[in-house]
Parts: sequence; structure tokens; C-alpha cells
Amino acid sequence: MSDTIRIAMWSGPRNLSTAMMYSFAARGDCAVVDEPFYAAYLALSGLPHPMRAEILAAQPNDPAGVAEALLARVEQPVFYAKHMTHHMLPGVPRDWMAACRNVFLIRHPARVVASYARKREAPTLADIGFVQQAELFDEVADRTGAAPVVVDSADIRADPAGALMALCAAIGIPFTERMLRWPRGPKPFDGAWAPHWYGAVHRSTGFDGAEEALPRLEGAYARLAEEALPYYEKLAACR
Repeated sequence: MSDTIRIAMWSGPRNLSTAMMYSFAARGDCAVVDEPFYAAYLALSGLPHPMRAEILAAQPNDPAGVAEALLARVEQPVFYAKHMTHHMLPGVPRDWMAACRNVFLIRHPARVVASYARKREAPTLADIGFVQQAELFDEVADRTGAAPVVVDSADIRADPAGALMALCAAIGIPFTERMLRWPRGPKPFDGAWAPHWYGAVHRSTGFDGAEEALPRLEGAYARLAEEALPYYEKLAACR
């Protein structure tokens, strides 16, 4: 549909991003796509991520082709793309973003690092996407002349209905309570990497309750969270 509302949701890993994708898919009027640039990112970077071979086989490896597909005709009124900010390496097209309502999903870096480290050892600042998220935020703000929409995962978990109502109003779509629940288990639109990363969200049927105190990190993990904190705080000021 030519009047389809295209939402690009930008986050780093372990940011409540899959639950948010499930929430939008549950609307009933929304097509979703899961991290469409992941295979292209792996092909360009050469990084040894979990399930690398399966991901490269499951998605197009050419970022230009991915960008073109993101602007293809969609039958549903809403099209939601879950994106990882660190996938946008130099040379990956960004002009398609102008056709989207770009939203930035943030989470405190201490929580991100603690969660990521349970799935993949020794993450770096580049792996968790905070720097890239701040850069993309500035790029969208410069292009539009206004700060783009920011939503904090802590606010969603503390009050899912209220936070999603505010988010939907900000991006110009109606809120529906269908966004608060989804079926348990894998989804047909999950990325090929889901068996490694999505265990907890596959057991869920909605958003978890409010988060507890920040996890205590030590050593390299504490230093990594501290490095990421200024980028998080910059966007958090706009949430």
C-alpha cells in the first residue's frame, strides 16, 4: 500500500526489541520484519556470531537489496522493522530511512551488558550498539529538524499500556490492547538466530513486570557499561 506507515525501530541487542516486535505483530494490521540487515552485517564484518552460517543462508547478504526490500509494497496499513543499530556499518544504505517513522528503543547499559554476556562472551562497545544508536539519532534529528521518538524499555515494562499508548500517538497510529499480549512460542517471522537468542521471549505471552534494581557488574563488564552510559543518557533525556 502506498500509504503504509513504515516504522523503523532502532535498538541495540537485549533491549526488549523482540518483545516489541511481537507486540506490533499482535496488532492485526501490521507486518513485521526481524533484523533484515543481520546477514549483510555478518557478511561485511566477518564476525563469528552464534549461528552465523544459518543467518547468512537465511537472509540476503547485499545491504542494497535489503534496503530496496524495505520500501517494497506492503498490504498491511503498518509495517514494522526491528533493526539493530550496529548492523548499519559504513556503506550500508540509509536513504530508505527517510520513508520511515524512526523510533529509538533504549535500555540502561548495565542491563544490556548483563543480558548480552549470558548469550555471548566478551562483548565490546561496538557489539551493543549504543554509539551507533546515538549517531543514527543525530542523523534523523538533523534531517528532520526535531528529535525523533525515544522509548525506554523500563517505561514499557513499568506501564505497558501507558507507554504503548504514548508511543502510538507519537508515531501516528491507533493504540490497541492487542499489543499487550501475544501467543507463547516461536513466531513465523522470527529470524534464523531465534533458537540462540529468543528463549525467554518465546516463553512469554506479554511484557514482564517492572525491572528490579540495576545488576551489579564487575571488571570489564562494568567498564563497558560505563563507556555506554553517556550515549544512553543522551537519548534518555528525550524519551
